[in-house]
Amino acid sequence: MTTPSHDIQVHFDLEADEADVDLSRLESLVRAICTEFKLSSAEVNISIVDDTGIIQTHREFLGQDKTTDVISFDLSDTFEPHRTFQLVVNAQMAARQARQRGHSTEAELALYITHGLLHNLGFDDAAAEQARRMHEKEDELLQTHGFGIIYHSNRQTD
Repeated sequence: MTTPSHDIQVHFDLEADEADVDLSRLESLVRAICTEFKLSSAEVNISIVDDTGIIQTHREFLGQDKTTDVISFDLSDTFEPHRTFQLVVNAQMAARQARQRGHSTEAELALYITHGLLHNLGFDDAAAEQARRMHEKEDELLQTHGFGIIYHSNRQTD
């Protein structure tokens, strides 16, 4: 039996011009991932920012003064079944990577969102074997939900 996705709330804060994407499609992906991992109640807040926004977040919370693709926070109360996640994804980086790898910015953002969610759901990519498992799961989820294989895509454009 699957968990009803109506208990999964997804909110977007769009702060980047590069984010010309179908938010309903990304919301469906988030709901599906939460359902697959049997979350009965969750709130997922996703800020879609540019390089400046991700650098500010990176500096403030992780002490690093550089850009990155996604930063994820699990804000859940340990003693409550309800899960609360905050993701900050970089639309500017997604646009650059998508052009270089030959797919859409939306698909690249879907990868970043999936990656951040998987971190919050217990996946890690610190060691090579952990990273392999995590990236395989990302591609499985993205392919299942219509985005294709994104992480292991070898397509390049000029």
